[in-house]
Amino acid sequence: MSALLEIRQLHAKVEDTEILNGIDLTIGKGEVHVIMGPNGAGKSTLGSCIIGDPRYIKTGGQILFKGEDITDEATDKISRMGLFLSFQNPIEVPGITLANFIRTALELKTGERIRMWDFRKELEKTMKLLNMDTAYADRDLNVGFSGGEKKKAEILQLLMLKPDLAILDETDSGLDVDAVHIVSKGVEEYKKQVGGALIIITHSTRILEALKVDKTHVLVDGKIVDDGDASLVDEINDKGFERFMCCEDCKNEDCEVKKKLKA
Repeated sequence: MSALLEIRQLHAKVEDTEILNGIDLTIGKGEVHVIMGPNGAGKSTLGSCIIGDPRYIKTGGQILFKGEDITDEATDKISRMGLFLSFQNPIEVPGITLANFIRTALELKTGERIRMWDFRKELEKTMKLLNMDTAYADRDLNVGFSGGEKKKAEILQLLMLKPDLAILDETDSGLDVDAVHIVSKGVEEYKKQVGGALIIITHSTRILEALKVDKTHVLVDGKIVDDGDASLVDEINDKGFERFMCCEDCKNEDCEVKKKLKA
């Protein structure tokens, strides 16, 4: 299977702090990859670097999407190519409604004008799928939305934009059981309708229950220290990240984590 996304020895920093220390990752078309790790490991930074967030400075390595080098491309071009990032903490955007935001994004992606009637019909159909009050379509983006409604709005954008690759950054964090179920249903629907690839950054695994996980990656101190299948998620749920951590005083030269962190 040809690679949809390929990351080669990616290094990145924020101001003077190095956060990513040589990430290698390959995502095939339609695959579901899970990235887990302790707080501060660099998981969200990785997603932000892929989408081209200018706050993160890439100091080495390369990112290829659909075979094209996007390492230094602007976020808007990367998005139009079919890459989507769902934020952990969606921001409020006064002055533009949720509906207008999505319609504009769709027109920029396709390069074509979209008939309002057709757009509203599809939008309302998708909002009902997410048990989302259609009145939210005409409210300013995320302004006054609850945490759950903000996350639903992110999944609404995912379903409407139909990207080739979606990065979901802690999309299930802070949600109650019912909201997680609805968000998970939306992600499952994205897989059914689009068949796109997913990178799911998460501490929880509730959002994974309806998905077939192809690969799991453990990120520690800005490096991927282990890879596995879906069973690795179960191990982390059961035992945590202890075996993936390497203490500063480790003297075991055969320590696999130590070797990967030093590589």
